[in-house]
Amino acid sequence: MSTLDNTARVRISASRDGGRDRGRATALAALLTLLAVCAGDAVARSFPFGPKTRSVNDLGNQFVPFHAHLWDLLHGRAEGGLLLNWRSGYGTSFLPDLGTYLTSPFSVLVGLFPREDIDLAVYVITVLKMAAAAAAMTWLLLTLHRAGGRWWVAAVLGASYALCGWSVVEASYNPMWLDGLIAFPLLCLVGEWARTRRRAALGTLIVAVAWAANFYTAYMATLGAALVLVLRLILDERTDDGTGTETAPGAGTAGPTPVRDRIRVLLRAAGTTLLGIALATPVLIPVFLGSKHAYPGWTREFEPAGWVDVFARALPATYSFFTPAVFLGTGALLLAAALVFHRGVPRRERRWWTALVVAVAVSMQWGPTHLAWHIFATPNGSPYRQSFVLAGVLVIAAWVCVAREWPGRRALLAGTGVLAVIAVGAATSELVTGWTFPLFALGLAGALGALVLAKRRRFVVVAALLLAGGLVGQAAATTAYADRQRLGRLDDYPAWGTAHSARADAVAGADSWPGSRTDSGREHLTGNDPMLLGGESGAYYSSHTPAVLTRTMAALGAGWTSRGRNVQSLDNPVTDAVFSVGTRVRTAPGGRPEVTRAEVPPLVTVRPKGPEPRYGTSPFRNQELLLGAPVYGDPVDGVCPAGTDVFLWAPDYAGTARLGDGKPVKLTGGLPKRRAPMTPLGTSNGPASRIAFGKQEPRDWSAGCLDRGRLAAAVARLKTSGAVSVEVGDSGVRAELPPGSTGTAVLAAPRIAGWSCDGRPADRYLGLVAVPLDGKRTTVDCSFRPPGLLAGAAVGGAALVVLLGRVAVPLVPAVRARRRKDTKTSPERPPLVAS
Repeated sequence: MSTLDNTARVRISASRDGGRDRGRATALAALLTLLAVCAGDAVARSFPFGPKTRSVNDLGNQFVPFHAHLWDLLHGRAEGGLLLNWRSGYGTSFLPDLGTYLTSPFSVLVGLFPREDIDLAVYVITVLKMAAAAAAMTWLLLTLHRAGGRWWVAAVLGASYALCGWSVVEASYNPMWLDGLIAFPLLCLVGEWARTRRRAALGTLIVAVAWAANFYTAYMATLGAALVLVLRLILDERTDDGTGTETAPGAGTAGPTPVRDRIRVLLRAAGTTLLGIALATPVLIPVFLGSKHAYPGWTREFEPAGWVDVFARALPATYSFFTPAVFLGTGALLLAAALVFHRGVPRRERRWWTALVVAVAVSMQWGPTHLAWHIFATPNGSPYRQSFVLAGVLVIAAWVCVAREWPGRRALLAGTGVLAVIAVGAATSELVTGWTFPLFALGLAGALGALVLAKRRRFVVVAALLLAGGLVGQAAATTAYADRQRLGRLDDYPAWGTAHSARADAVAGADSWPGSRTDSGREHLTGNDPMLLGGESGAYYSSHTPAVLTRTMAALGAGWTSRGRNVQSLDNPVTDAVFSVGTRVRTAPGGRPEVTRAEVPPLVTVRPKGPEPRYGTSPFRNQELLLGAPVYGDPVDGVCPAGTDVFLWAPDYAGTARLGDGKPVKLTGGLPKRRAPMTPLGTSNGPASRIAFGKQEPRDWSAGCLDRGRLAAAVARLKTSGAVSVEVGDSGVRAELPPGSTGTAVLAAPRIAGWSCDGRPADRYLGLVAVPLDGKRTTVDCSFRPPGLLAGAAVGGAALVVLLGRVAVPLVPAVRARRRKDTKTSPERPPLVAS
């Protein structure tokens, strides 16, 4: 047998062994991650393992309702489609929300669950994302260095990455961020393929999926992967041919990679990345423009965390919203700390990897680089959203330490010393808990024991159990501690239960869309009850809440939270008439839902000719402007006439108010974060019905006295002149008007960017969609297309053509060679002989 045959057999055998190791390692990493997360939630008695809800902050307020709406879309039960969401904000663009919250490949799994198990579906998706991140990191580690019998160490390190503090403390209730956790190791793989001239098409698709799933964390992951690739090229002297055997670049001679080859690698990687991002532009451009048209959120100046708190967050069982959650299992930290002292690793390699870890850590604390990590805008809320990249770099450094050979005692003792310095530095932090140092010490002892025992083959199983057990124990404890802390510090929302089912059933039974809207109630369960419970309401909470919606609803007296991005439903008969809310579900605390109905105009009404009115400072006058009739009277000597409905306007007031001896009504003002809505206090009985406040009277308040008779007359006029019929689709509205209609047709939907009517951009009437009428036309046809959709489709289509060309061009020579070979080897056919 020739030497060449022996070499080929060795390569095939090595490839098969490497494949088995990768399969076992990725499965083990995913299993360890699932075990740790579920164990931690079970200890905390958190859903689904106990009665305590896990739906805090945006998880309950946004992600669960958005996934419920996706469930409805997948099952054909949603009001609207991929472009337009009729349930929220009286009609809002859905594609930006889809691209921000729901384009992860994991999101569609929600359709496999019953709708009443929506909370369980989101939980399963969350833990599966963590498990996928563990598997992806493990695969990356074994691609960077194939370590034979050390595959189980790669599995533990992969799980360490997926169970980092950022993941279990912060991203677990912001599931869209977890797509970035998956993206970082995958994008590092794309960089490796660019380095070795392999899988360009697959790399492009991975970039596209990562950026479409969550562009925000994908951007951070791309930066991190670029740093890893640059470091690999700095250290690169040989390139991997994919079989586990290293070969020199070019002609096969050993030596450093030429600079021009490194530049080519960077250009290949950049080309792959840009092409992948271009493929995702049908989602990315509408998302970007949706953010541009959104109501401005909370901004704050970046202030770096104290280093004692940074050190504390590297340890288990700590919690904070404004410090970097860089906790990793102590085994991973120990190996990363020992790397620079490990003489079995080439000096340049250990120094460069250590330098990268330090550089990434410091970049999180410096203002300019902080902005670079966050697309040059300090984020609302947690300022350390790039922490997962640091966790990933630490884990790679840990793998570099152990992949070639086990670190010796000198390296382990020195690494232990580094961790001891970190622990001492964290001792004065207020973030340290009673469990932090015991868990840290136990994890460190277990990791040291595992790394010492692993050098002897007969103790490998014990070593694996020690290293994996320490990680699972620390991560589970950190998960449980975070679960409990979140409930005490953040707003929480109940998981789906009997109250949800009762309201959803009441809404479904009363819904008459598109004849009129149904509102699920001012007494909300979440900021996105319409998506969670059904109906067609003004309530809406998103990063893309349109500025025109917030300002229009604010002018009419609506309340908000989240500084204007969480617009609340307004329980008011005048605005119900304006927005064609014919059915309203009200639920008293602890009571059954009650359905009330009212006569309202159709979705499309006609207003007389004249200049467009403008909103003023009084929400009572603004409602009358939009309705087209005076219906409110002013109190006389602080009292409304008997028989009128009394409404209180005190946007900054936090407390109770009551009408006479009626029940107190709670207002939750506190500008600019919270804005109390115009609130009904009841029907006036005359002089005895004065407004009384539970505490000091607010400085800025007013009252309006609604005359129901005037309101009924105004509604009757709008019904008479309004649309005869209305057809509502997934992306538009078509209405038939009475013959001879003149003035302005008004659609009861906010005039957000993207509306066009009869082939031209829609007009605006007091913030709503409007169409001028000339008395000749009887049909109004309005359609909605999210801004940026056409541009994104054009760029994405061009990128797809380029990608297909990149795939097809290399195949042409192979096809031609195959044809020539077939021509040469085919037997000659005898000539046909005529009979």
